[in-house]
Amino acid sequence: MSHAYQTDMYEGMLAETIAIHGHNGDSINAYLARPLGTGPFPGVVLIHHMPGWDEWYREATRKFAHHGYAAISPNLYHRHGHGAPDDVAAKARAAGGVPDDQVVGDVEGAMQYLRSLPYSSGKIGVFGTCSGGRQTVLVASKVKAIDAAVDCWGGRVVMSQEELTPHQPVAPIDYTKDLACPLLGLFGEDDQSPPPKQVEQHEQELKKHGKTYEFHMYPNAGHGFFYYDRSAYRQEQAVDGWNKLFAFFGRYLSTPA
Repeated sequence: MSHAYQTDMYEGMLAETIAIHGHNGDSINAYLARPLGTGPFPGVVLIHHMPGWDEWYREATRKFAHHGYAAISPNLYHRHGHGAPDDVAAKARAAGGVPDDQVVGDVEGAMQYLRSLPYSSGKIGVFGTCSGGRQTVLVASKVKAIDAAVDCWGGRVVMSQEELTPHQPVAPIDYTKDLACPLLGLFGEDDQSPPPKQVEQHEQELKKHGKTYEFHMYPNAGHGFFYYDRSAYRQEQAVDGWNKLFAFFGRYLSTPA
């Protein structure tokens, strides 16, 4: 979807790495992109995927800024040191992943940072893909101040007892009754994490608890179909998914809080 601007309009944005206070007040780095101007702008927190805090997530953060959002992507792997995103992500995986409570704290810190900005509208959405999709569902269920959430193919929302770990002690689906905002889910039929059966299970739980949600299942698409730099990319499905995403956030984040 093209942003609704005219060719004679001024457009500009600021994008930079900053430091914010995350879980337990820890200082972590984050990537911020926002339109230039006085706003007010709604906010979006981007929860990065398991491959790490990488170039795709910086591009996505700027994409949200281009569409009129103050967007921030916190580095959830900050505590594992610095280096190439793949190397840092490998350290995080070797440690059993990031603890769920820590993710919630880091995202809350990013939200507080956005709301502190003089050009914030007060409305905030959360977006994540892959493990970040799972964490989006988790955060949207545990934090009450979120206005909309977008889960892109988040695996392990549904977890067996054997899959639970000290870092991930509760399956996000088990928090469904606490989900406090509308949820958009974008999935591929060929994905195995999550497989369509688990997506259906999640949908049934959302219906059971009367939650506001939209789920879209794309044929001929698997895990990561937004990622243009990977073989999983599916152009038609990705374009439609972005359109649905921006329509969804536009519906729930466009008016000031």
